[in-house]
Amino acid sequence: MTTPIDRREFLKLGLSAASAQLAPLRSWTFVPQALPHPASPTKVLIVGAGLAGLVAGYELTQAGHDLTILEAQLRPGGRVLTLREPFSDGLYAEAGAARIPDTHDLTLHYVKHFGLTLVPFYPNKLARVYVLNGKRIPVPAGGELDLSQVPLDLRPEERRLGMSGLAEKYLGAAIRAIGDPTAPDWPGVQAKAYDQITVAEFLREQGAAHGAIELLEYPLASAEDDPVSLLWNLRDFWHEAREKTRYKIPGGNDLLPKAFASKLQDRIHYGSPVVKIEQDSSKVRAIVSQSGTYHTFEADRLICAVPFPALRRVEIQPPFSELKRRAIAELQYDPVTRVVLQCRTRYWEQHGYNGFGISDLPQEIFHPTHDQPGTRGLLVSYILVGAGQRVGSMSEDKRMEFVSQEMEKVHPGLFANLEGAISKVWSADPWAGGAGALHAPGQLTSICMGIERPEGRVHFAGEHTSNLPYWMQGALQSGLRAAKEVHETSGASNGQAFLIQ
Repeated sequence: MTTPIDRREFLKLGLSAASAQLAPLRSWTFVPQALPHPASPTKVLIVGAGLAGLVAGYELTQAGHDLTILEAQLRPGGRVLTLREPFSDGLYAEAGAARIPDTHDLTLHYVKHFGLTLVPFYPNKLARVYVLNGKRIPVPAGGELDLSQVPLDLRPEERRLGMSGLAEKYLGAAIRAIGDPTAPDWPGVQAKAYDQITVAEFLREQGAAHGAIELLEYPLASAEDDPVSLLWNLRDFWHEAREKTRYKIPGGNDLLPKAFASKLQDRIHYGSPVVKIEQDSSKVRAIVSQSGTYHTFEADRLICAVPFPALRRVEIQPPFSELKRRAIAELQYDPVTRVVLQCRTRYWEQHGYNGFGISDLPQEIFHPTHDQPGTRGLLVSYILVGAGQRVGSMSEDKRMEFVSQEMEKVHPGLFANLEGAISKVWSADPWAGGAGALHAPGQLTSICMGIERPEGRVHFAGEHTSNLPYWMQGALQSGLRAAKEVHETSGASNGQAFLIQ
C-alpha cells in the first residue's frame, strides 16, 4: 500500500483531544511468548508476501505451524516499495508506503522487534510551499497556511477561521459523530449515514464556499473530482487527530518486509502467481503457474493476502459467497501515481524551502532526501484519485514532461537542475491494481461489511480487510487477525494471545 495523504500537515486540524472529545486509542499488542504450540500443527498456505502475509507467516511459524508463502513477484513487501535505482549517490525514495504515524503501535512494535530504527518523516526547519491558483505561498515549518494569502473563493469568515477553523467548522461535528472506528461494532447507525456521499457533497450541504471545499479536499482530490466516501475520510481524520508526528525507517521502509522475509526465506516461493484456489471439506489447494507449468500446493488452511484487483484474475472453486464476490469485483482502489525526480542540487533549500508542499493539481510533494547525505536531491510528486489516473494513463515521456512542468511551478529552477525521473503507476501494477482500498460512497456499509470473514478454509488479510485501510498498520493488523483465526482452528486453547486488546 502507498501512504495516505497527510492532511494533518495541511490542515493542522484544530481537533485536539479536548475539542474533539477524543477517546483513547484501542491498543492491539502482539505477545509472541504467550503463544501455545498446537498439539497438531496446521499446514497453511499464504498467498502474497506483502506485510499482511509476512506477519501472518512469521507468527504462525513462531507458533509451530507449517507454512508456505506463494508470492507472484521476485521480492517481498508488496506495496512497501523503496526505490534505490536508478538514483545516484545512494539516494532512495518510497514508491509505496512512506509514513509511520506515532499511533501505529503494531508497526512500531515490529520495527523495534527487528532492530530497525525510526527518524522523523518531516524536517523541522525551512518552509513548505503551496501553489494555489498559480500563487506560491510559503508556510514556515510547524505553521499553518495563511488563508488571507490564498487566491480562492472564500468568504471573509472562512478566511478568518484559518485551516484549523475550517476543519472544525465543517467537519468537526461529523468526526465526533462517527464514534470510535476501532470498536468491534463500528460503524454504528449514525456513522453509516456519512457513507452515502462524498466530502465535497457534504461540504456543499454545510454551505462551504467553493474555495473552502478545495482546501479541505487537497491534496486527495478536488471539489469536482472526489470519488471517495465521506465516512472513509472522517475515519482517516479521526485517526490523524490523535497523531503527534510521523516517522520513516532510515535506509528505506522496505527494510521491514525484508526483515520478516529473512526469517521465512525457505518458506517463500517467489515468482509463483496463484491462478486457482480450490477447497473441499478437508483441504484447500492453490495452483501456481511457474514458467509455463502448473504446480499444486495443498494445505489445511489458506490465507489470501493479496489486493482484490489481483484476486479478480484467480479462479475460485467453489465460488465464494455472493457478498464476497461483489467485494472482490467492486471494491475501489486508489490509482496513485508517484513520480520521483532527481536533481543535481537541493536548490530549493537555498531559497528557504524544505522541499515539501502541496499544489492544486492536486498533488502532495515530498523531499525524502532532506536527511540523506550528499548534495543531490529527490523530489516526489504524489498524485491521487482522478489526477493520479490521468497522469498514470500518459506515456512515460509525457508523464515526465507533465510532472516536471508542474514541479517547476512549485520549485522554480527544477529544469536547470533536473537529471532524470522515474515513475510508479500503481493502477498499472498487475499485482496491486492500485495503491490501497479507497472506498466509494456506500461501499463501507455494504460490500465491505464482513469483508474479513473466512470463506470455508480460506481466510483473508490485507489492508483492505482492516479498519486502517491503506496503511502498513492495517496490513499488520489484518495479518495477525487471520493468523489468530488459523491458529484457533488447530485446537490451541490460547488463540486470544495473538491479539491483546
